[in-house]
Amino acid sequence: MATSRRIERVASMIKREVSLMLLNGIKDDRVGAGMVSVTDVIVSGDLQHTKIFVSIYGSDEAKAETMEGLKSATSYVRSQLGQRLQLRRTPEVIFLEDRSLERGDKMLILLNQLSADRKPGILDPEEEFAEDESPD
Repeated sequence: MATSRRIERVASMIKREVSLMLLNGIKDDRVGAGMVSVTDVIVSGDLQHTKIFVSIYGSDEAKAETMEGLKSATSYVRSQLGQRLQLRRTPEVIFLEDRSLERGDKMLILLNQLSADRKPGILDPEEEFAEDESPD
């Protein structure tokens, strides 16, 4: 079992190397269908498995196509990581789509709609409390 500091260091190295591979190394045209960035890397405690979370910008078709390209490039990514990182054992690689940015955008849109739909005559509970304490 590796220490948490080592796990974090290996995760950051994998994130950097996979990001470079996305820019230069992976020649599959499907990967270029959507704009791809590595958002997070989680490495297991024994350094045998890694989950690489990617954010893909584009249409749903482009996202699906890009994920297919990444899954087909998994063996290439793993072999390149083995050469570049020089670990005793190269971890198994799994690509997962990170949809947290989309969920955050939806939440912001909903919050903005709520604030825009708010009726101007209704006071907030804090404003009502402040009016009750005002000296008249």
